[in-house]
Amino acid sequence: MKRQKEDSQNHLNTEVINTKFLYLMHIHDSAFPIGTYTHSFGMETFIQEDAIKTKDDLFHFLQVYLHENVSYTDGIFVKESYQKEDLAELIRLEKICDASKNAEETREASSMIGKQFVKAVLPVSDTPSLEKWNELLQEKKVIAHFPIVYSLYAKDLAFDLYTTVLTFLYSSTVGLVHNAVRAIPLGQKAGIEVIHRLIPEMEKATINVLERNLSDLSNHAVGLELASMQHKYLRSRLFIS
Repeated sequence: MKRQKEDSQNHLNTEVINTKFLYLMHIHDSAFPIGTYTHSFGMETFIQEDAIKTKDDLFHFLQVYLHENVSYTDGIFVKESYQKEDLAELIRLEKICDASKNAEETREASSMIGKQFVKAVLPVSDTPSLEKWNELLQEKKVIAHFPIVYSLYAKDLAFDLYTTVLTFLYSSTVGLVHNAVRAIPLGQKAGIEVIHRLIPEMEKATINVLERNLSDLSNHAVGLELASMQHKYLRSRLFIS
């Protein structure tokens, strides 16, 4: 009888954990309406220049993007905002986030996705921090950059810092894979293979992000930064950024 009770309790605990995790999975659904499918963050420039033509090209591009760009920029902002308790410090952090994005399209894309994220999540989630951030957004006191609002959401749902950073990196990287499959184009099977190869890289990048802070902010992928700036001058475009 005691064993049955313990098994039942363990099942309930597992069910709670799994159910909670489903909420985090939900926001990574490709159909979740935050607009990531309209942004390439400069990748489209490389595609049009034939620098990304195969699944191996895509993997190596995203490997650089993951380790030399996002894990030195947005990944750090996710970590830092998760650890901030003071509202004024969070607002200051977002200003730094905004200033760190040199390419206009990348800066606007981060804000557009963040605003859509807030708009999509608030009606269905109990997220006090995000509700407060939305109030500030309506008062035009914040911009709602995606790494900031993502971190606030995950923290409100009581996910640990490691999971929050890891899933953000997953979201950022996999979204580009889906867009590349359409733009190059590649087959769906090739996209799946690239994602599978990138998962260990996401874990490594997460560990690195957790060891960094604001003093480590940098962008080692200068080519990607330039491609993001050049993107708006392309003669034809599938993506906004």
